[in-house]
Amino acid sequence: MSKTSNITKSITKSISVVIVLLFGAALLTKCASTMTPTGGPKDTIPPVILFMEPDNFTTNIDTLRYPKIYVEFNEYVQIKDVQKELYTSPAMKKKPSVIRRGKGIVVTMKDTLRPNTTYAINFGASIADNNEGNPLHAMRYVFSTGDEIDSMYMSGYTADSYKADSVSKSFIYFFIADSIEQPKDWDSTMFKYKPQVIARAEKNGIFIAQNLKPVNYRVYAFEDTNNNMEYEPSVDQIGFLDSTYNPRYMPGFNIWFDSLRMYPSAEPQLYFRMFMDRRFARHTLSGHERLNRHKAMLYFGAPNPDIVSIRFDSIPEDKVIYDPQNYNRDTVALWFDLAPEELPDTIKGEITYFKHDSINELVESTDKLRLAWVKVETKEERKKREDLEKEREKAEKAGEEWVEPEEPNPFKLTIPNSGDFHKHRHVDMEFDFPVTKFDSTLITLKMTTEENSEPQDVEFHFVQDSINRRKYQLRTEWQPKAKYELLMPAGVFENIAQESNDTIKCSYTGANPEKFAIVNINVTSTHPHARYILQLTNGQGKTQREIRNVTPGKYVMEFITAGDVMLRVVEDMNGNGKWDTGDMVLMRQPERTEIYKNEDGLEVFTTKENWEFDIEVDMDKLFAPVTMESVIKMLNDREDERLKKLAIDEAKKRKEESKKKDGNQNSGMGFGNMGGMGGMGGMGGLGGGGGLRNTTSPGMR
Repeated sequence: MSKTSNITKSITKSISVVIVLLFGAALLTKCASTMTPTGGPKDTIPPVILFMEPDNFTTNIDTLRYPKIYVEFNEYVQIKDVQKELYTSPAMKKKPSVIRRGKGIVVTMKDTLRPNTTYAINFGASIADNNEGNPLHAMRYVFSTGDEIDSMYMSGYTADSYKADSVSKSFIYFFIADSIEQPKDWDSTMFKYKPQVIARAEKNGIFIAQNLKPVNYRVYAFEDTNNNMEYEPSVDQIGFLDSTYNPRYMPGFNIWFDSLRMYPSAEPQLYFRMFMDRRFARHTLSGHERLNRHKAMLYFGAPNPDIVSIRFDSIPEDKVIYDPQNYNRDTVALWFDLAPEELPDTIKGEITYFKHDSINELVESTDKLRLAWVKVETKEERKKREDLEKEREKAEKAGEEWVEPEEPNPFKLTIPNSGDFHKHRHVDMEFDFPVTKFDSTLITLKMTTEENSEPQDVEFHFVQDSINRRKYQLRTEWQPKAKYELLMPAGVFENIAQESNDTIKCSYTGANPEKFAIVNINVTSTHPHARYILQLTNGQGKTQREIRNVTPGKYVMEFITAGDVMLRVVEDMNGNGKWDTGDMVLMRQPERTEIYKNEDGLEVFTTKENWEFDIEVDMDKLFAPVTMESVIKMLNDREDERLKKLAIDEAKKRKEESKKKDGNQNSGMGFGNMGGMGGMGGMGGLGGGGGLRNTTSPGMR
């Protein structure tokens, strides 16, 4: 027997030991338990595998001899979400079928298998006990159509490159480098080839790829949004690595069973910065419709269409308002600035624009437009009409005069009636139709203060939104604690449907700075020409304040809502003031985004009302080259913080339950969970070659 064969068998045996270690605790606990009496503790233990036929890790499988696999458990099970959870590595054209039989399941393979290939059937969380639905996570059945089982491992982490947080349930595709063409100017691997090995990340973004060969791999990760195991640009996030990786030469890593999340986890060797790629889209008019008498929509297949002209037979050109609905301008509203009685039910016309022909060349083309609209009575309108008819008939029978009630004004303006405002928050207004009359000289904004109760006129102005022309913002120099009265008299606004407003009155308050926090940020860097974007977010990642074009210096963020905050920093490589995504085909990685951590590794900070919070950001340190050690430290720090919050949350929950028992109904404030890597103490390490090595266990965090 060859030396290589001996090593492979030794590695396979070692990996089997690891699997026993991972699931042995659950197995022993389950076997030792007896039937729970009625009213006892709830069963939280998943099913336990008793045996498999053929046995796991069987070699020289022949599909004619072994068309089925039987797995028996210690209890009755149910099969859930098998189409979503189950996958095979490598992929089969037809997924195996899974049915129940007694206390087991029967797996039937429906595809011709490749010779001399290691296969793995990954069940995900599709198998659960029948009574409580406790899933058996990470169940795998491995076999080979050849003499050996490929037995090497690699681990990794999939992260959203913008949010800098975990991307769960991503698929990781491994392509043997020598079996595909090497990308030079562009990369089409994900569209032309099938992977030899497939892994999937858990909810914490960590994956453990198993049954690899000791060869170079090109590795890609994508978020399978549609659950079809096919990468779809502009639908699924994608991540790729710039180099090839051979598990034989990778450093060892710790692996353990996360007893809180109930699935295996590991220290990552590979790091994917996931992003939403843009697919090639054909410039074409994909659809059009007329939503109401005054509004039509045009839908284009690609962003920023090049439109030469739009013409209608019955509407003058200057009476058509062209209104893009988004930044990409691929959805456009057409508004017709005519009286309702002047608009026909069907508007005919044409649009001339540049569209892709059959060989994807942009050529000038003209498409016909037919925009039909018929008034359809809604259920509410019909009921209202029928009620009015009944009232009229009743009045006529009684010999009484019936006067039809006045219809409410159809003019619509969305505006807050009250609220606190400051230099970073102004009054947002949105009309349902474009306005043709906007007489701001008739609008008044008056202010009173504690020192002066006599109303004073305040200067203000309106700013129209750069994308949605129906949106405006009223801005002024809001004074702290001052009271404001906004008056918009009737007839100030008129829209294209010739509707005008009734009198609008609103009351506002200048926000009290003492109710907010201030965050001072000192930025240092040895690269004075580098540009960054500072984004202060709440604990859930929603941006509260943003500063662009940041260089070394001091910055102040005022009027920050008290509570948990994080600082996200974008390395703005091209200085365009925004984060730029990547391009897999052109092999361009996205711009880096990092979450600031203090010296204790904390990402989330708690601000309080009337407090100033100081942050020192060393950009050289924050954007230092990424190493696996730095990724592991980040995930460990994130997990430590998550577990601390869980402990606090659990303590508060117990305290509240205790108060309720004592008749005290006071409620406490809980803390949300943070995403990140799940982990308990290390249970040993897997080396790049798949063998075990001794490590110092960090214990329970």
